[in-house]
Amino acid sequence: MTAQAAFAQTSKGCTDAPVLKERGQREVFCGLTGIVWLHRKIQDAFFLVVGSRTCAHLIQSAAGVMIFAEPRFATAIMEERDLAGLADANDELDRIVGQLLERRPDIKLLFLVGSCPSEVIKLDLSRSAERLSARHSPAVRVLNYSGSGIETTFTQGEDACLASLVPELPLESADSEKSLLVVGALADVVEDQFRRLFDSLGIGRVAFLPPRRSSELPAVGPQTRYLLAQPFLGDTARALEERGAKRLDAPFPLGAEGTTAWLRAAADAWGIDADRFEAVVEAPRTRARKALEPHRFRLANKRIFFFPDSQLEIPLARFVASELGMNPLEVGTPYLHREHLGSELAQLRSDIVLSEGQDVEKQLDRCRASSPDLVVCGLGLANPLEAEGIATKWSIELLFTPIQGYEQAGDLAELFARPLVRRTKLEV
Repeated sequence: MTAQAAFAQTSKGCTDAPVLKERGQREVFCGLTGIVWLHRKIQDAFFLVVGSRTCAHLIQSAAGVMIFAEPRFATAIMEERDLAGLADANDELDRIVGQLLERRPDIKLLFLVGSCPSEVIKLDLSRSAERLSARHSPAVRVLNYSGSGIETTFTQGEDACLASLVPELPLESADSEKSLLVVGALADVVEDQFRRLFDSLGIGRVAFLPPRRSSELPAVGPQTRYLLAQPFLGDTARALEERGAKRLDAPFPLGAEGTTAWLRAAADAWGIDADRFEAVVEAPRTRARKALEPHRFRLANKRIFFFPDSQLEIPLARFVASELGMNPLEVGTPYLHREHLGSELAQLRSDIVLSEGQDVEKQLDRCRASSPDLVVCGLGLANPLEAEGIATKWSIELLFTPIQGYEQAGDLAELFARPLVRRTKLEV
């Protein structure tokens, strides 16, 4: 069955299912974590976190920076004098930025990234960004966004970063041809694969946000149609629509069928006929399906429980259920955007428990009671659950690893299979 047929023949699934809303203790990383993949994507950008030593330790640990590396991120550490108001934090920030730009003349775009400490003392980084941008323009553009962990989850860091870029995008001319914008950070190899597929389909004007260089910011306007490559970009989508762009409704490009349906949304918007579409996607889709087969054999009918962590949970649940034959028991997500996830929700069984937000103790109780074969969760929960004999997969690994598109479908499936394979090998 083709993806188009599969997505067309479904019932409403979980579209109208009740959602268990929980507001309790949470176990998630903060938005600063997004810097780990964003700094690799925008090659002439630099991310300066205005925060504490804890913020610096988090980023360095998450990124696994080599001792001799020149990473494109750093932390302007707020000392006790800054927090107590005994020093002018703005003057100190101006000095640090000046030193940074003098040492690193390759920086063309500087993000000032807010943190919990900078927000607690009400340091206005938006005004700092305006002041510093005026001072260092046109050589360097300075923007700001919040990576604070106050009421956020870690993928919101990318959303806030991209939303801060949208006002900087050039205005598309009124008489320009229709253009496609793919929104969400993708590994370069995945971006290149998608670009080749769009080109083969005859969709020529394609851009990606974020771009690889700040000088390549795509134009946006009423002729822009955009596809979300990540499900956690609500603020970015809203900002693009305020600029006149229109979203193409589609599932997310995970697995053979999800990728096909995602590409089909763009093909339909450009009036690509079915024969040409099938001719372009047939070979890569076949490779993807073949790559999934050994993992489907191992994972079929396995019970899986998703803790809310990355906002990828619902698309991932659709993938493991429809393409690997797994049985999702509960799918938790930090925030549920029904409009963006409508195509995914329609593919899930109506008896699956959907939860939004987190009350970690209650969710742990439900998890233990459901006896899953595999749990997808954050690092803070993984080790305790492993100690109880429950196999786990770190949700953050699904952000660090290229998983979108046909050629990565087998890699994505392997991420779910690996914990079970490891457990089998360890059994005596």
